[in-house]
Amino acid sequence: MRITKYEHAAVTIDDNSARLVIDPGSPLASLTDFTGVAAVVVTHAHADHCSPSNLQRIAELNPEVPIYAPAGVATTVPGVNVVTVSPGDVVSHGGFTLEFFGGEHAVIHESVPVPVNVGVLVNGEFYYPGDSYALPGDHDVVVLAAPIGAPWLKIGEAMDFVLDVAPQYCFGTHDMTLSPVGHAMHHERLGWATQQGGGQYIPLAVGESIDL
Repeated sequence: MRITKYEHAAVTIDDNSARLVIDPGSPLASLTDFTGVAAVVVTHAHADHCSPSNLQRIAELNPEVPIYAPAGVATTVPGVNVVTVSPGDVVSHGGFTLEFFGGEHAVIHESVPVPVNVGVLVNGEFYYPGDSYALPGDHDVVVLAAPIGAPWLKIGEAMDFVLDVAPQYCFGTHDMTLSPVGHAMHHERLGWATQQGGGQYIPLAVGESIDL
């Protein structure tokens, strides 16, 4: 299984010639080939995770592809095959088993509505929480994509999230709100948190991958 990071919150998982795309939001410049997509997961309806143009392009090139997402995404992206999922759901498609957790986006401010958000565990190994600190139950996570920069994020809370999950490997995502200095600082903090559980932190750049 190959896990590849793209701009901001976008991730792909390639396994046995099948591809899963997670949160192809905006901006997304380096992922341009949307052919051969078996399934898509959208964690919530915010534009940096859910780009209607990207999802419509994926649907055009892969007419049968299911887009698994919480309620609200279907109205945001009309004309695509959105399959509504909720925390506790488990679905299998295209060689991928997807288990969903959480339920709410982290709070930005009391004036900002809180959308539904789902974290997803892929094949029992890779966990992506979306915009939340929702934990993946009692699963032993091999690779964790941990958010490192956001209007709702405090780095100490992100560190606690990594400490709680205790993955074997971790990399940072949701990072385009950070300066180069912020990147370096937050990578260092999450690296420390990953090491406390005996894991390894890998500061992936856009287009870089982890192979399992």
